[in-house]
Amino acid sequence: MKKILITGGAGFVGSHLCERLLNEGNEVICLDNYFTGAKSNVIKLLDNPYFEMVRHDITESYYAEVDEIYNLACPASPVHYQHNPIKTIKTSVMGAINTLGLAKRVGAKVLQASTSEVYGDPAVHPQPESYWGHVNPIGIRSCYDEGKRCAETLFMDYHIQNNVAIKIIRIFNTYGPHMNPSDGRVVSNFIVQALKGEDITIFGDGMQTRSFQYVDDLVEGMVRMMGSDPSFLGPVNLGNPHEFTMLELAQEVISLTNSKSKIIHMPLPQDDPKQRQPDISLAKEKLNGWEPKIELREGLGKTITYFESLL
Repeated sequence: MKKILITGGAGFVGSHLCERLLNEGNEVICLDNYFTGAKSNVIKLLDNPYFEMVRHDITESYYAEVDEIYNLACPASPVHYQHNPIKTIKTSVMGAINTLGLAKRVGAKVLQASTSEVYGDPAVHPQPESYWGHVNPIGIRSCYDEGKRCAETLFMDYHIQNNVAIKIIRIFNTYGPHMNPSDGRVVSNFIVQALKGEDITIFGDGMQTRSFQYVDDLVEGMVRMMGSDPSFLGPVNLGNPHEFTMLELAQEVISLTNSKSKIIHMPLPQDDPKQRQPDISLAKEKLNGWEPKIELREGLGKTITYFESLL
């Protein structure tokens, strides 16, 4: 049994990770300030004697004896991270400093949940980990993009200077149960609009592409990365290499929900990437052949069932 700290553990991805690690027989401390996370995401775990829920903001220091840390704390949807951009960048940067400081003190291994947003609006397609990105440092998305880039720098410097055991993953678009219905992400937006019979809003012409991975595939990759060879630090892309246009996604959601929704087009937001697709060859090589297993149609079906229960 390992004692594992998950910051942002009541969030969309964090709650699935908490459940997975508990099911594997570990003790889990879930840290969250509930800015975008929700107690309802982990409510069924509260009866487990090896699960501890702590309300805490990771911009403040936290002290515990743990073996591993997964640092997931940060709002990840544009609606939420642009709501308070200063808080967003503080969460990424100070959160990294505080989790790394804890890891250094107690000798824990720490994994940073970084993002495909570090690639910005990419000039290289698909994106390998060797690509340094094309990011606007003063745009409306910069609080998130640059906060995560700075966190990666901190992780690498703590490893080089203080010999902290680190892992860095870059998460591409992920969806599934426990997503916040109002988080503004494209999958949740489309599903909620379709279930309510509202117009489905596509920004731009709908030809911009994304790659969508189901949350269980991501969690599998995270656990494999934490347990991978100590000399492999990352960063490593975790995402689904199958690309879809926004128009294709909207049509799939309408089909699966039997919705009468119509598709309408809105102006494209500033700095919105036109394409995003991971090169996962490194993950396949280093993480025992990891690759997403759940196809979009199957994953959307499970996610729609979840949102139906909410709405």
